[in-house]
Amino acid sequence: MTSIKTLCVYCGSSAGLEPALYKAAEELGRCMAREGIGLVYGGGNNGLMGAIARTVLAHGGHVTGIIPDFLQRRENMLDGTQEMIVVPDMHTRKRLMFERADAFVALPGGIGTLEELVEQMTWVQLAQHTKPVLIANIAGFWNPLLGLFAHMRDFGFVRQDADIAYLVADKADQILPMILAAHERTVAAGAEQLEITPKL
Repeated sequence: MTSIKTLCVYCGSSAGLEPALYKAAEELGRCMAREGIGLVYGGGNNGLMGAIARTVLAHGGHVTGIIPDFLQRRENMLDGTQEMIVVPDMHTRKRLMFERADAFVALPGGIGTLEELVEQMTWVQLAQHTKPVLIANIAGFWNPLLGLFAHMRDFGFVRQDADIAYLVADKADQILPMILAAHERTVAAGAEQLEITPKL
């Protein structure tokens, strides 16, 4: 049994123009259900959001949707989830998604997906949490963003001693193994730190 119980997946409420993206969302959903890892997501039934949530449900997995009340119609709130939480605003949505998740994955998406991803990366960089954050670079979708991170380093805005901690997977079947391995490394590092920390 995995130590990761829930995975927050950020992704588009549109399907996009590349069929491989939709297929990747479905494949990740199947993998999550098979491994007994629950989905935490934005609560919609459209696009990649709907694809992964419906797939998790169809394969016997657990889904928690968290959606602001003003988006219930726009994002076509998904029926049939084990848990659907309607919140008053985006800030509450993001906070609950963080609290409910053991790790984070960004599938392709738009501005909202980008904002959610970068917020988690910022919190990791500022040592506010150690939960794994993975960029699912399906069909090279996130290549421009990864290039921007390198550009920031070249210009000295991301220090080498405070580098952005994130994982990158190019295929859907790489996501869970990478997340689980990163989590185990974090747990092991925490245990080691406890062992070498002198008692006061």
